[in-house]
Amino acid sequence: MFLFDSHCHLNFLSFKDKYHKIIADCLNRNIGIINIGSQFDTSKRALEIANQFPNEAVYASIGLHPIHLSQTETDEEEVVQLTPEHNFKAERYQTLINNDSNKKIVAVGEIGLDYFHQPINTSQFSNQQKAGSIHWKEKQKEGFIRQLEFAQENKLPVILHARGSKDNSEDAYLDMLAILKKFKNIKGVIHCFGSTLEIAQKFLALGFYIGFTGIITFKNKSLDKLRQVVKNMPLERILVETDSPYLTPEPHRGEKNEPQNVEFVARKVAELK
Repeated sequence: MFLFDSHCHLNFLSFKDKYHKIIADCLNRNIGIINIGSQFDTSKRALEIANQFPNEAVYASIGLHPIHLSQTETDEEEVVQLTPEHNFKAERYQTLINNDSNKKIVAVGEIGLDYFHQPINTSQFSNQQKAGSIHWKEKQKEGFIRQLEFAQENKLPVILHARGSKDNSEDAYLDMLAILKKFKNIKGVIHCFGSTLEIAQKFLALGFYIGFTGIITFKNKSLDKLRQVVKNMPLERILVETDSPYLTPEPHRGEKNEPQNVEFVARKVAELK
């Protein structure tokens, strides 16, 4: 492989009629990919797509994204067929691993904590209802822990998603680090990293890789701090990704993102290093 897109979503509805052509083009360019699951249906779809390329560098991850644990809005780019799923049910995901004859499932993810997207119906709860139900952040933590245990049981690395709240960009990262410290032998990547150098170093200390997307190519001056993080990361601990169909890098910003654009992320890393 010349390049590897460590995080894309060709298993999403957005690519329903195009994924095969895109993957063929990627393989022709010597670009490998991992399609990332966000709930059961997209996890199943990622495995189905990977199995269509049994001898190629096309892989899948399976997992339940934190926004689905707290009933936030559904992204129209994502849904293949959305089965309501507000709790991680290990037995369902285990069936995917048990049926993975080609060994295409290479990680559990994306899993983690997302405090930016709050549940859409929080404001409708009375104080009594809020007091009688588990707080949505605690529910995310519970689901995250269950999936870390699931990954550990299946000897798989994890693909982590963290996004802080609107008034504290670091809170989800810090809560995640506190949870990860309680687990031994869990490794993986913190994808689409968007926090500080200090927090990145804490993930490195736990043995994790740091994933960077097209965000590092954006022209916003406010992202210079993130570019400084890239400059200070050990090259061997950096993963490049597109997160397609999102976060399209320059010079294609404004278009729908595709895995081939991982080249521009890699070029920016090279420039910064």
